[in-house]
Amino acid sequence: MTKLLLSLHVLAAILAIGPITVAASMFPRYARLSASSDAQETNCRITAFLHKICRGYTVVGIAVPVLGVATGARMGVLTDPWLLTSIVLTAAAAALLLTAVLPGQARLLAQPAHAISELRSAAARLSMTTGMFNLLWAVVVVLMTVRPGSTTGA
Repeated sequence: MTKLLLSLHVLAAILAIGPITVAASMFPRYARLSASSDAQETNCRITAFLHKICRGYTVVGIAVPVLGVATGARMGVLTDPWLLTSIVLTAAAAALLLTAVLPGQARLLAQPAHAISELRSAAARLSMTTGMFNLLWAVVVVLMTVRPGSTTGA
């Protein structure tokens, strides 16, 4: 059962969190392009689609921590510092996604295209926030892979 839970946890992380990080990273670029390029309509549709991907996969992404906690409980490592740190960082990434990234995307989608300077600065802030979100997930992946103090790790 542990191997099944771990496999599902890893698959959920790859299939849910991966698309969010990619789509969220691409969003600010297309938001800037939608305000200033010749293909404004196409870029607006791309931006809206990237936001839809982020929202949709956020719901699916709930499976990652749920399966992670179930796996940790089954393995008896729920009190290990590396796992507790990963849980805190995962919660921080989720909070950042729900309170800054998704609302920031929604605000940019609602912003009029003629407000180019405001849109560019908002896109730059969103890009930084998205980078922090991605960095949190990168640290979690390293912690999950290395597992400091683990007797089964490298």
